[in-house]
Amino acid sequence: MTKMLASTRKAAIPFLLLAVSLVVFPFRALAQVNSNVGNVTLSASVQDSISVSPGVGTVNFSLLPGAAVTGTPTVPITTSWNLKPAGGPTVRLYAYFDSSTVALTDGTDNIPSADVLGSVNSGAFTALTSTGPFGAAGASLLLFTEVISGGNKIKTRNDTLDVRIDLTGLPSLPAGTYTGTMRIQAQAL
Repeated sequence: MTKMLASTRKAAIPFLLLAVSLVVFPFRALAQVNSNVGNVTLSASVQDSISVSPGVGTVNFSLLPGAAVTGTPTVPITTSWNLKPAGGPTVRLYAYFDSSTVALTDGTDNIPSADVLGSVNSGAFTALTSTGPFGAAGASLLLFTEVISGGNKIKTRNDTLDVRIDLTGLPSLPAGTYTGTMRIQAQAL
């Protein structure tokens, strides 16, 4: 039995050495290997933006030659912006026509922009006779100006515009249907 025990011990030694070597020197296939760290820089920007939305598409008038008539409905105007305040840009909103001599026409007879007036937020009526960055010379009206700072760099502003046609200078305007397009546009500069 001593011989048999000695022979079993001899046979067990290689298995024991194999088990110890697996613990001390694990298989390379089971070892964890990490790569280097790759970096990606992200860069994102939000562009300056400004938009204008009139709340109605048509203003109606029942004109009387030689009289001033305010159209209906009042035009609600929403102006929204997202601007960088650096340099203190100013937002300006304009109403204008493409021609100072033909703001409205029936195809033959014309109503000039000088006879179209606007009132912003129930203020005084003013003729569209200024020259602005849009439209024809002498066919524009500045509706508002707002300087941009940190507190209002992102803003939505609501204003109202009443439109009047004053025909006191055109007492003999012929009967007809007169149409024209008044444009509303904002600028940040």
